[in-house]
Amino acid sequence: MKIMIAYDGSRNAKQALAQTITMFHSLKPTLSLVAVAENPRDITASNEDLFQEELVSLKQALQEALDMCVREGISANSLLLEGDARKMLLYAAENKVQPNMLVIARHSEEPDGGFIARSLTYFVDELDYMTFGKVSSFLARRVQCPLLILPSC
Repeated sequence: MKIMIAYDGSRNAKQALAQTITMFHSLKPTLSLVAVAENPRDITASNEDLFQEELVSLKQALQEALDMCVREGISANSLLLEGDARKMLLYAAENKVQPNMLVIARHSEEPDGGFIARSLTYFVDELDYMTFGKVSSFLARRVQCPLLILPSC
């Protein structure tokens, strides 16, 4: 069984990886961890620096995830792409990985310590639960394999 996981190293992505390993470990899946670095819209020096920082961060996150898979005895590989996350994840699913299942984590923000910020975050989270994010909804309409969207815990 080939499972592709959209992985950006976020808390939700790490939880999605752990949940996927827990749910499918007995099937001995091969996990493909796919990260996408979004290209800056202009090529100013500061945007290029931010893009390079994102690339380094994603490479490190992918390596940490691969290390976790090794510790769990799961076969895994990684792929780092550049471009629009929605389109590149769809491209990877259809042309590179061809998984039996695509797993993505819902995007959400953790509340910070302030009362007002927490209240606003809870309100936004409630709205977020009523809808999919832009990547989730894009992939739900287009991907040709089963899609598992894991909520944040």
